[in-house]
Amino acid sequence: MRLSELLFLVLVIPHIAWSQDLQDPDKSGYRDRIMFYNVENLFDVYNDSLTNDDEFTPEGERHWNNYKFYKKLNNLSKVIISIGEWNPPSVIGLCEIENRFVLNKLIYETPLKSFDYKIIHADSPDRRGIDVAFLYRQSRFEPLFYYPVPIHFPDNPESKTRDILYVKGILNKTDTVHFYVNHWPSRYGGYEDSKRRRMFVASVLRSKVDSIISVNHNPNIIIMGDFNDEPWDESIHVVLGAKSDTFGLKKNELVDLMGLIKKNNLIGTNKFQSEWSVIDQFICTGNLISGKSALKVAGEGASIYDESFLLEKDETNLGFRLNRTYIGPVYHGGFSDHLPIYLDLINSNNESGR
Repeated sequence: MRLSELLFLVLVIPHIAWSQDLQDPDKSGYRDRIMFYNVENLFDVYNDSLTNDDEFTPEGERHWNNYKFYKKLNNLSKVIISIGEWNPPSVIGLCEIENRFVLNKLIYETPLKSFDYKIIHADSPDRRGIDVAFLYRQSRFEPLFYYPVPIHFPDNPESKTRDILYVKGILNKTDTVHFYVNHWPSRYGGYEDSKRRRMFVASVLRSKVDSIISVNHNPNIIIMGDFNDEPWDESIHVVLGAKSDTFGLKKNELVDLMGLIKKNNLIGTNKFQSEWSVIDQFICTGNLISGKSALKVAGEGASIYDESFLLEKDETNLGFRLNRTYIGPVYHGGFSDHLPIYLDLINSNNESGR
């Protein structure tokens, strides 16, 4: 065990109960933090004959084993606890997880076991076997209904991708929130050749949003995920119809909170060579910005969690790069090739409670 890991166990875990007492939202009522994280290939060590997961087995290309698996789990729990500022998020969307088994290991066999997380998950038809998932704290969120939204490409029925996970529930005993967790098709094969797939997924999601709005003209909708497109790309800005600013925003229109973050080469959630991009995003309905419902997005909206332990010096492209589990084929022992994002929801009638 490395010294840094030992310090984490010694210093962090004994303080969890103390920190809960200090910042327990049930006592302070100050906020519910919502998190999304592409955790980069959270696989178990077992070969699944129905999916293409061979590289993440002890005999596979990555030589994936129990040490690396449990190291990854504990790394992820460190991120989740620290992003919550000692009070882990009420709701977490995840992508690139293999199955429910790895989720159980994450919430029951890491420091997260001190909290009351539960899992919502459904297997999707992705060829590599990776899915999206939804974690929630029972004391903060009451799920009412959920289902996976399948994606069937009409021009290529054999093409498979991740489902969108829909979850409806009551947050903080205050109001109903509709969540959609996404992991859209990658840019593998080039942007132009792959963008039609993301545009189709955007059209499916848009139809689901419209169905909610047709019944409830003032819904609380939060869409989160790795979209493999940025807020100003056609799939999000045009097909999904998410605005990148709040000017003239109506309560049932969608706004991309990551589009409100200034785009430059020094900020993003994912880095390719020397360029940062904002492909992990929160998109919500305008009433969560205006305070027209019981819940409201706090402060300036969404944030990228870029703590120093998630980054390291980039010797090749200057600046910083992500502290990853693998660099190419070489095991590195880090966290992910994405930075997590988060937002806070507060009671719009008591904004000072944040």
